[in-house]
Amino acid sequence: MCGRYAIITPPDELKAAFGYPDLPNFPPRYNIAPTQPVPVVHLDAGIRRFTLMRWGFIPGWVKDLKKFPLINNIRSETAREKASFRAAFMRRRALMPADGFYEWQRVGKSRRAFHIRRPDHQPFAFAALWETWATSDGSELDTAAMLTTHANGLISAIHDRAPVILLARDYDRWLDPMTSAVEAESMLRPPPDNLLEMVAVSDAVNKVANDGPELHLAPKAVEVSSPKPTNRPSPKEQGDLF
Repeated sequence: MCGRYAIITPPDELKAAFGYPDLPNFPPRYNIAPTQPVPVVHLDAGIRRFTLMRWGFIPGWVKDLKKFPLINNIRSETAREKASFRAAFMRRRALMPADGFYEWQRVGKSRRAFHIRRPDHQPFAFAALWETWATSDGSELDTAAMLTTHANGLISAIHDRAPVILLARDYDRWLDPMTSAVEAESMLRPPPDNLLEMVAVSDAVNKVANDGPELHLAPKAVEVSSPKPTNRPSPKEQGDLF
């Protein structure tokens, strides 16, 4: 289960990697958590678009959000058939760009955090589904969640599940609503064993409020307290969208 991830690639480089015309100005995020706004790439009239969506899928039929569980991961094995996701799987497939994600290994009574990323530090995309949910007051909220599958050989050492990471050559087919559900489902495979590396990082990542490059330091190399949002500097070239 992926419950935290990072996006640190600058906006112009992310635009080039995913081929959308928008150029949103957003800061690097090292510790994104469910319910927060996240970048999602989807098709609109055949054009790739960048949209901020709530990380936490809400089916359109939900009436009371307080009575509905948080869905930040969707099992790929059943997504095509389950009523909650069937329509989105057919018509609203998406990409969630990322630079890495976190998993934890149980070590005695404690947990060790790992950052899982590409060795070349290039961004990649989680396979995702999205949905627009109408609130009781008539407003709309775009929501999304990533699809998961069995862990590959690397990740299986610490967890039995992994997010589906699409190869760039599959982006167009995955996003295209004309791609059949059967063909789309065939893309939902564990990441290739040589695609990713796993690096132990600071325990500071355990706290959602901690968000900065110091999280990627080796374990116990730094002590980080929960900073106030107003004290976290943003690079001059990036805005403060999140």
